Amino acid sequence: MESKRRRSNNSKKDDKPKRKPGAYKKAPLRKPSGKKSTNNPHTKANDGKMRLNKFIANAGIASRREADVLIATGVVTVNGKIVTEMGFKVSPEDKITFGGETIKSERKVYLLMNKPKDFITTLDDPFKRRTVLDLLGRLKERVYPVGRLDRATTGLLMLTNDGDLTKKLTHPKFGVKKVYNVTLEKPVKENHLQHLIDGFELEDGFTKADVAKYVGNGQDKKQIGVELHSGKNRIIRRMFEHLGYTVIKLDRVYFAGLTKKDLARGQWRFLTEKEVNMLQMAQT
Repeated sequence: MESKRRRSNNSKKDDKPKRKPGAYKKAPLRKPSGKKSTNNPHTKANDGKMRLNKFIANAGIASRREADVLIATGVVTVNGKIVTEMGFKVSPEDKITFGGETIKSERKVYLLMNKPKDFITTLDDPFKRRTVLDLLGRLKERVYPVGRLDRATTGLLMLTNDGDLTKKLTHPKFGVKKVYNVTLEKPVKENHLQHLIDGFELEDGFTKADVAKYVGNGQDKKQIGVELHSGKNRIIRRMFEHLGYTVIKLDRVYFAGLTKKDLARGQWRFLTEKEVNMLQMAQT
């Protein structure tokens, strides 16, 4: 009985066709269906769409990272529906709202202003004081100051609606270089210049200047040039106040590679393409 089972099993094995060496073929690849994902962030096809966070950043609402937070919290809608999906893509025809207001993706603009005294850098002032936006005239795009200069401070101020670049230019991580001409009420002692470079503690932490020296030939010791990377509020004034001096005039003459050349007080201009590329490459 056992021998019959073995013969039966062997006969079944022998009945299977034997594959010749080298005759194996791979299964054919599946042909694409021709259908493209309507909302796949990894789709490489140029369908005219962009990520929702980029759209928000382009509109000057926030940086891309900040836009992701806004999307995740459910305060952004697309065509009337709340979207919380990361990587969601929108087309130019879509209606995107934030805080109940429609967002319009504007072209990115970059301005450089030589700020005059008595203008503030906030967008709206409850006391109806003049703001730097009043100097722009009928500019179509809505722009925002990159950082701040207090009311009495003059000099270079950049404005843009590029949220990503603004974030980089103001973040301490990137250490954007700034140079100021400072006029004091009395001569500054040389050892105090070294004290500025060595650094000291203020109420909001340690701070220091990269360079602090007399302007020109050094005969007028009330005129000081200060280079630093700190973005703390009123930092120049507070540093000199810490050493017992009062700032009479404060003028920013250099910001992130930009200077005031051929830019009169109270005037502004668009940045050149070369300058914009320089800023974007330097902050990567």
